[in-house]
Amino acid sequence: MSPPSTAFPLGAADSGDRRGRWLGTVIISLGVSLIVIDATIVNVLMPRIVAELRLETTDAEWITSIYSLTFAALLIPFGRAGDLFGRRRMFIAGTVVFVLASLLVATAGSGSAIVGARALQGVGGAMIMPATLSTVNSMFTGRDRAVAFGIWGSLIGGMAALGPLLGGWLASSFGWRWAFAVNLPIGLLLVIGALRFVPETRVASARRGIDWTGGVLAALGLGALVCGLIEGQSYGWWLPTRSFTMGPVEWPLTGLSPIPVVLALGVVLIAALITLERMRARSGRPVMLDLELFRIAGFRRGNAVSALISCGELGLLFVLPLFLQNVHDDSPLQISVAIVPLAVGALFAGPFAGRLANRHGAPWVVRLGVALEVAAVLAIAVTLHADTSGLRLAPWMLMYGVGLGLTSAQLTNVSLADVPRAHSGQASGTQSAARQIGSALGIAIIGTVFATSLSHAMLDRLHDTSVPEARHAALAQQLRSSAGTSARDLRRRPGEEVAARAAADSLADATRRGALATAAVLGVGLLMTLRLGRSGVRAPVRHPRESSL
Repeated sequence: MSPPSTAFPLGAADSGDRRGRWLGTVIISLGVSLIVIDATIVNVLMPRIVAELRLETTDAEWITSIYSLTFAALLIPFGRAGDLFGRRRMFIAGTVVFVLASLLVATAGSGSAIVGARALQGVGGAMIMPATLSTVNSMFTGRDRAVAFGIWGSLIGGMAALGPLLGGWLASSFGWRWAFAVNLPIGLLLVIGALRFVPETRVASARRGIDWTGGVLAALGLGALVCGLIEGQSYGWWLPTRSFTMGPVEWPLTGLSPIPVVLALGVVLIAALITLERMRARSGRPVMLDLELFRIAGFRRGNAVSALISCGELGLLFVLPLFLQNVHDDSPLQISVAIVPLAVGALFAGPFAGRLANRHGAPWVVRLGVALEVAAVLAIAVTLHADTSGLRLAPWMLMYGVGLGLTSAQLTNVSLADVPRAHSGQASGTQSAARQIGSALGIAIIGTVFATSLSHAMLDRLHDTSVPEARHAALAQQLRSSAGTSARDLRRRPGEEVAARAAADSLADATRRGALATAAVLGVGLLMTLRLGRSGVRAPVRHPRESSL
């Protein structure tokens, strides 16, 4: 395989203009930041959206989850499409789709309209993410690539943490609709910048046949897995805890929960995808996912580590806001400010990650970053109690952010280092899908630990208090089913001081246990990074020629 050219499209900087390449990296990194921000910002805006549109609980849940579902489901198909038809073209098309969907959210007048628009946002995001990863992988080689991925990772990590802060400010100052409408001018600048500074790359000699069946199986299989992991806490992992209704489909509140069925369906569809792709590859036909990529040690291990680290990261950011809101009555903006040190750490560490990678190797930087994340989460678990404020969490959030900044970009660098550039889109989509599955799994695991710990801790705290024993079980169940929000109600009721204090202490206990579970997951990821070498073992993957137009 010949190395990709660094030539830029007509009107862009010439092939010798290194500044143009770096500007292109910043542009596509900001594009990914845009979709990451909108994945987190909705949690801050949700109370105002629910109040203004008078939404039901199910509407609010689908607004939050549908974006992740469509995003995860389409990453692999759109990654392959970028390889075939052009990654810059896919980035620009995805940006346009995302911006139009954002305007639909901003002008929506009902819950169903927002759900549909958020699904369309997920489609645009799935077009953007793998295109940016494969473009960076194609534009840079050697030492420059480590620095480029450092820029990519630090911008994404920092913006992900700043997203809720931006959302809180816009919602408080101008209204929640502006948090989505602001994407229009940003998207316009991204399109102009991509046309000016980002080269078009594609696999020039690849067969133009499209594996439609493989694309459908990948989308449905990943969508089912992520859906089951996200919704398990709401509908019950085995026995149904609430009825499920979606249009004409209604799952009864008896017998088996729909979640095991959805997860089993996802596993069957992924197994069918693997079988189909093997058959198509043996017969020489185009495939949606080249399974030969998983024979590359760095890619295979990097995907596993990515899933575990995303699992830990999302788990932590799930439980801490619940603690701050329900124990200290922090507003969404105050909670966002408490997370700012994480963004500062990620933005600060990212640019240095590339330099460290060039000096010590990207795997070493990944190990250092994950080790810092584990240390920060353990520090939170050891020091947190009911009186702990967001300010007192700041040092550990800063440490966590530094670890995140070091890890996120260089782990991508390690995973894609030995992947032939002609397969960058497929590989990028696969790694992004692994991150999404890990994120959903993190919320499922840490959320379950948190919810279970709430009820157990509340029963223990109420023991030997003045609260009548007949109320203990009901109070514990209310705390668990409300994810801790009933603690605020108890504080506002006269004569409930003892129960309110027990609820606050229980929230602290549950958050500590959630942090310990997060540290355990990240610890497994840290152990797996020890197997990441400076270069993976490359398998005999087919090498169609890649061109830069």
